[in-house]
Amino acid sequence: MPIRRLPDNLVNRIAAGEVVERPASAVKELVENALDAGAHEVEVVLRDGGRGFISVTDDGAGMTPEELELAVERHCTSKLADDDLVRISTLGFRGEALPSIGAVSRLTVTSRAAGAEDAWAIRVEGGKPYPVEPAARDRGTRVEVRDLFYATPARLKFLKTARTELDHAIDALQRLAMAHPRVGFTLSDDGRNHLRLPAAAGEDGGAARLKRLAAVMGKDFGAERPAHRNRARGNAADRLHRAAHAEPRQQPAPVPLRQWTAR
Repeated sequence: MPIRRLPDNLVNRIAAGEVVERPASAVKELVENALDAGAHEVEVVLRDGGRGFISVTDDGAGMTPEELELAVERHCTSKLADDDLVRISTLGFRGEALPSIGAVSRLTVTSRAAGAEDAWAIRVEGGKPYPVEPAARDRGTRVEVRDLFYATPARLKFLKTARTELDHAIDALQRLAMAHPRVGFTLSDDGRNHLRLPAAAGEDGGAARLKRLAAVMGKDFGAERPAHRNRARGNAADRLHRAAHAEPRQQPAPVPLRQWTAR
């Protein structure tokens, strides 16, 4: 069989398998985009555990019509001001989330940039983008994902029950929420609220993180304790926040085999 260049739509579907394993993967990618856009409130709405419908709405910076067109193309991103890959300050930067999701679903992105008079929307179905159209929306962005994996039916067989997929989505959102206590998060599925975490306001960083951890991990985590225990829990919250944003540690160089045998 001769070597051939794969068409773009097939390349995008293959790449989608690396980015989107299940509905929770799409939720994580879209919420990270919202956080990188400076959102203060993020609302996640699911149906059938995310298999039928996913919506992520934020009040972040929003996008212009020109940016919407680029947003659904691979390796287009606003998160790298230059070519420096060492100082990464965002949750993602590869520019693969939206095109990968759009390659295996029916995707609609509606956005209104800060200060803009109009909102715009773009659709992608099975990797095929459609022209940008005028839309109605306040500031921020709403991403809607319908019929996830309809373009790759084989992947549907690997999804679990709706309840299991919902649990994975809740877990993904809780992990992001613990690291961002000043952002409010809500998640509902089939009209039922499963997660509501108000944004912490008027509190210092340690207290805000401790309050958010208590909201996610249970009231006992934030119960009244002696002062030294409260300080210890605050320090633990600080460590958790730093760990969530820490850069990967550089692994030590392997020891040559001859040195091991010499010992």
